[in-house]
Parts: sequence; C-alpha cells; structure tokens
Amino acid sequence: MSRNLKFVTAAAIAFMQIALVAATVIEASAADTNYELKPVNLPGASGPVALDYFAYDRATGKLWVPASNTGSVDVIHENTDAVSQITGFPTGDIERRGRKITVGPTAASIGDGVVYVGDRGNATICIIDAKTLARGECLPVAQPNVPITPDGVVYVPATSELWLTLRTRSGDNAPAKSVEVFDASDPHHLKPKTKIPLDGLAEGYAVDNQRGLFYTNIEDTGKTVAIDVWSHKVAAEWNPGSSDLQGLALDSARGFLFVACGDHVVSIDAGHGGKVLDSISTGPGLDNIDYSPDAKILYAAASLAATLTIAEVGDDGKFHLKATVPTVKGARGVVAGKGETAYLIDPAEGRILKLTRK
Repeated sequence: MSRNLKFVTAAAIAFMQIALVAATVIEASAADTNYELKPVNLPGASGPVALDYFAYDRATGKLWVPASNTGSVDVIHENTDAVSQITGFPTGDIERRGRKITVGPTAASIGDGVVYVGDRGNATICIIDAKTLARGECLPVAQPNVPITPDGVVYVPATSELWLTLRTRSGDNAPAKSVEVFDASDPHHLKPKTKIPLDGLAEGYAVDNQRGLFYTNIEDTGKTVAIDVWSHKVAAEWNPGSSDLQGLALDSARGFLFVACGDHVVSIDAGHGGKVLDSISTGPGLDNIDYSPDAKILYAAASLAATLTIAEVGDDGKFHLKATVPTVKGARGVVAGKGETAYLIDPAEGRILKLTRK
C-alpha cells in the first residue's frame, strides 16, 4: 500500500538477481510442484517500478497494472500474456520517510464497463474504457492547495459510487483521514459526492456488495471497520489482534473477512458479529491479499519471507494450508484470476509473476 510503495534497495535488487539467475520460470519447491510462477515483464521497466493496487477484470480477462513511475498503465491479456500499454500519465514527486520518490498511476479498480485509475503524480482519477483502452476524462481528487492523493480506488456497485482511500504528499496526515466518495452513476463522468471522516488513514479495502458494506483497516489504531455504503456511516469495528494491518479480502457468500496482519492472516466472521475464527502464518511482509470465491482459496504473498501462501477456507472460516510457493524477495500484493491462477507484483524487477497450476 502507499505508506510503503514497493521500491527496493540496490542491495535487495542485486540479491534477487543472483537468486533468480535469469530464470524464465520460478519453480515451486519439491513439496509444491503443482504450481509455477511465470514472469511477465512490463514495457519500459529498466529497473524497479512502484507497484501497488492492481486489478483483474473477469469480464474481459485483463489484468490492469498501474506502473507508477513509468507514467503508464499496463494491461496484461490472460490468455496470451501480451501486454498493452496506456501511456501519458503524469508523474510527480512525493515525500516518503524523509526522501522524495517519483510516482504516477498507482491504483486501479474495475467499474461498469470502465476502469478507474488513481494517479498520485498529479492527484487525479482517470477513466479508461475497459474494452477499447481509450482514456477519458481525468478529474482532481481534492480542492486546490489540499495536499492529498488517491491511495486505494474502489468501485462500489451497490450504490454506483467510487470510493477513494487517501494519502498526503508530505507532512501532516490529517487531511487524508477520510474516504472520498464520487458519484459514478454515469460511469464515464464522475462527480464529487461526500467524504467519510475516519480516526486515521485507511489501509486496504474490501467491498461486500451483498450486505452493502465497505471494509477497511485504520492505520495505527489496530482496528478494522465496516462502513455502510448507503448511510456512509461506520457500522461496526473489530480488533484483529495486530497493529500492523495491511490488505483485506472477502468471502461475501459466507460472510468471512480476511485481514493481513504483517506476518499472518486472520479470518473474521464479519457476517455474524466479527468474531476471529482462525489465523494462518505466512511469514513477514504481507500487503494486499486476495481470495477466489469460486475456488474458496486465499492467496497471501509475503515479501520478506519470499513465499506465497495458498490456503483453502472451510465453511467454518478456518484455513487449510494448500501450498507454500517460493517467490522472490520483495514480491508482495496478489490478485486472484480465474480458476487457480493468481498474479503477484515484483517491483524490483518491474514485472508481474503469474501463478498457474500445472
């Protein structure tokens, strides 16, 4: 997520280059030979690329990857792994942990026939046609002189709204402690609608369209909250048992919410009071996680452990480890595709790792 955009040090890059020894396919360990990881290089990536929120469009079979500092959005076609590139997105500098980094488009969300892209380089939301890849209008996230940028970009089908979690360019985080809501009833033309105040910065998201709830974590408070998408009010809050909260994933049919907690994932019974049902260790360095409702499988990539945890989820909300697949250091953030296909970001090498079952 944005508080640690996915850059890596030169030393880490060197380590990974030695470990990979130019392999074109990263094989799983002997215990997990049912899976392999295929690298898909992003155009123009000659070094590290800041990668964050990316999205899979089930309707078109395309993976949308905002490739931040390259100033482009890359679209990977699932059948061929061919990459189409949408260029011309502005980039700009933001301050993170006392240093300036260059960012551009960093978040994508699949809407109604369109894809919404958050550009942190100039604090805008851009609308792209999901089929033709033509870029439409871009509009500012904030009023002039308000130093906020989009973090997560989330389409909420139940209300035809676009919800944004926020970050600041530098300094005081107070202006970003909210969720900004746009009217997306006309998918190609967004209109500012309202803001939902929060106790801290929102981190991660999941949308339960069935129950009309938006889930997010609140940084530094150790809370996971549920916001009613109709009233725009916080409806519930829970304590997953960690202060290092990252991504979220959801089994809306069974009401299970999965919360990434640094080095493990917990399962919360969000549909029945928010009780913690189970926990599974993943190794350190979690970020965005994802869940395949068709296969009932959770995916969690740990960047420091360099592993991808694949776990089935039972009707009781408990995890059953299916495989632990070796990845590379720094690989974090995962999106589930069709079947048992999934995609991971590899920022150090400027590429996507495509997980397939042999």
